[in-house]
Amino acid sequence: MVFMNEKELEFLIKQGESLTIEFKRSFSSRIDEDITAFSNSSGGRILLGVEDSETAAGFALTNDIRGKIISLARNCKPSIEVSISQIGKIAVISVPEGRDKLYSCSDGYYRRLDGATQKMNPEEIRLFFTQNELLPFEKKTAPGAELSELSKKKLGRFLAEAKIDAKTSEAKALLASFSMLKEGRLNNAGVMFFSKEPRRIISQCQSSMIAFKGTEPDRIFDRMDVKDDLLEQFSQAIFFLKKHLNLSSTIRGVKRIDAYEIPLEALREAVANAIVHRDYSAYGTDLAIRVFDDRVEIANPAKLAPDVKASDLEGVSIRHNEIIADMFSRLDIVERAGTGIRKMRRLMEEAGLPAPEIKLGVFYRIAFARPKKKAGSEKGSEKSSEKILAIIRQNSGASAEEIAKNLGISSRAVEKNIAKLKEKGLLRRVGPDKGGRWEAAKE
Repeated sequence: MVFMNEKELEFLIKQGESLTIEFKRSFSSRIDEDITAFSNSSGGRILLGVEDSETAAGFALTNDIRGKIISLARNCKPSIEVSISQIGKIAVISVPEGRDKLYSCSDGYYRRLDGATQKMNPEEIRLFFTQNELLPFEKKTAPGAELSELSKKKLGRFLAEAKIDAKTSEAKALLASFSMLKEGRLNNAGVMFFSKEPRRIISQCQSSMIAFKGTEPDRIFDRMDVKDDLLEQFSQAIFFLKKHLNLSSTIRGVKRIDAYEIPLEALREAVANAIVHRDYSAYGTDLAIRVFDDRVEIANPAKLAPDVKASDLEGVSIRHNEIIADMFSRLDIVERAGTGIRKMRRLMEEAGLPAPEIKLGVFYRIAFARPKKKAGSEKGSEKSSEKILAIIRQNSGASAEEIAKNLGISSRAVEKNIAKLKEKGLLRRVGPDKGGRWEAAKE
C-alpha cells in the first residue's frame, strides 16, 4: 500500500471506519480477524490508538507487539503478509487484498461489511466460493476513465451528504480512500459515482422506469430513463415511485401523517439493494423499475450460482460490489448487512400487505403487491375530479404534485383526472406548462 504522512492519516481518521479502515484502541490477539477480513475484501488499514473519529489517544508500537502481529498474520490460512508502521502517535497495520481468497484465522472466516469486521456463516462461505471472481467489475478500469473525467460537483455533493470534511484534501487522495483509483485512473466504481458522463464510459450504467396502465406490460403510461451516476439513479427511482403511488393521510394528535400505499422504506431498501448487488458486467442491461396497477417490480441483472434459492439470501450478505455498498453505507442508505429482506417483509406485514415476492434467474426480481382497489372506484374517481376542480378554483397555479398530496392520491391519478376534465371541457390550461395556470369552468 502507498505510504501515508500524518496529514493523510488525520484525514482517514476524520472519515471514520469504512470498508478499508478499522479503528482499534489498542492491540488484541483477535486482530487476526480484522487482518483476514481485509484480505477477503478490498484490503485496508488497521489504526491502533484510535477509538473513534473524535478520539485518537495514540499507541506506541514496540518490537514485541510488531512480532505478535506478524506472527498472527502468518498463521492465517493462507498466510498473509502485512506491513506495520508508526505514523506520529498512531500505529498502522496495512493489509493487502488477498490473491488466494478465502482466508481464515483461528476463529473462522471474516470479511468487511458496513465498515465493520463480520464473521461469515456457512451459507455465506458457500456463496462466496460460488460467486467470487478474481477481479470484480467495479474494481476494473474502462477505456477513457481518466481523472480528467472526474466531476468535482458530484464528488462535493457526496462529501456533503456523507458529512465528510475534506476541505484540505485533494480529489486524488479522496478517491484513493474510497478505493476508486487503479494505477492513477478511475476504476469502474469511481466512474459510476463521480464521472461527468458515466454512461459514455460504461454504457450499462443506467436505469429505466416505466408505469403501465393495467397489470400487463403492454400499455405504457409514463417512462423515465436515467443515464447518470448511481446516486442520481437512486434519487430518481424514489421520485418516480412516489409519483405513481397513492398517498394517504391520517391525523395523530395534532400531526398529519402521510403514508404511501406501499411502505416507502421497503421500496427504498429494494432499490438500494438492486443498485448495490447488480451485475454491472452484463452489457446491454439496466436496472428496471416497473409500476403496474396491482404491483411494483424491481429487477436487476444478477450473478448468482444456479443452485441458489431466494431463501438462501435471507439473513446472509454476500455483496457483489463491495465498494458501491460501502459508498451507500456511508450515506446510511442501505440496511445493515443481511437484514434487508427481513426489513422489507416486516414493513409489508405492518402495512397489511403480502410479503414481497422474490424470483431468481438471470435477473433478480422482487415484486411488491399494491392494495386491491375497493368497489366503487369509479364513483371515487368522480369525487376526486370534483375535489380537483375545487382546489384549482382556489389556487389556479396548483401543480399535480401539490393536488396529489392534498387529496392523498398519486400524481398519476391526478393527471388522469385532469385529462378527463379537459376532455369534458371543465378544465383548460392557460399559458405554458411551467408558469401557466388552470382555468376551471364555473360551478
